Amino acid sequence: MIEGQDGRDTLEFSSPNRSALTIPLRANPHSDLFMADAHLCRGQIFERNTIMTIKASTVPALAISLAAAFTVSLPQPARASNITPPAVPHDLRVDPAANVPFLEGHAFGTQNYICLPTDDGFQFMLFTPEATLFDSVDGKQIITHFFSVNPNPSDGGKIRATWQHSKDTSTVWGGNAIPSTDAAFVKPDAIAWLLLPMAGVQDGPKPGDSILSVTTFIQRVHTSKGLAPSEGCANSNDVGNKAFVPYTADYFFYRKR
Repeated sequence: MIEGQDGRDTLEFSSPNRSALTIPLRANPHSDLFMADAHLCRGQIFERNTIMTIKASTVPALAISLAAAFTVSLPQPARASNITPPAVPHDLRVDPAANVPFLEGHAFGTQNYICLPTDDGFQFMLFTPEATLFDSVDGKQIITHFFSVNPNPSDGGKIRATWQHSKDTSTVWGGNAIPSTDAAFVKPDAIAWLLLPMAGVQDGPKPGDSILSVTTFIQRVHTSKGLAPSEGCANSNDVGNKAFVPYTADYFFYRKR
């Protein structure tokens, strides 16, 4: 616990791989991080050291095999035409005339909460998600999800929901989230579905490392569990208590058509 520049006590969290996050010990439930800012395949090298003679009858089979191998090795964005946008509440729709889904991932992780005082008493507040997204086709890990500072200068150093690709480390930060708890779509014991516009992107270290850099919108749908606990944050003795609540969800990433 440290004293902030405005005289209020704050909690500071840090990890070896991420920047420190400082959270005030007086939070406004109507402007917490969740509502305001949210809620690593290589090609193959073939060497030809000898001259080989291939019978004419084997050429068609070889061509088919090579074509199949090439198709399987295509990066996920090349399969964008195979991704069907999910059915969502009206407020979470993405304009299909201007945007197309290019990547889909199924997330397993936790919604991480901390007990803080508010104007109304005490409440668990989301301080970061920690989740891994897996490819919906082959089941491989494709993205990690967490909160971090958006490096976009126009965003004023805000902490935003972050997705980093596991292959090329390209990253996208989500803007202010539009949530929905529409009972026709969202389970009563699950966290809200979300639509987030892109608030910032960053390429990976090498030319062409830009899988997530083309993102325009992100949807979080098909959520399960993840809600803040109803107990354990009732008085000043509970301030600082943390809760790591398991959740699952599907995330859809869109780019310009």
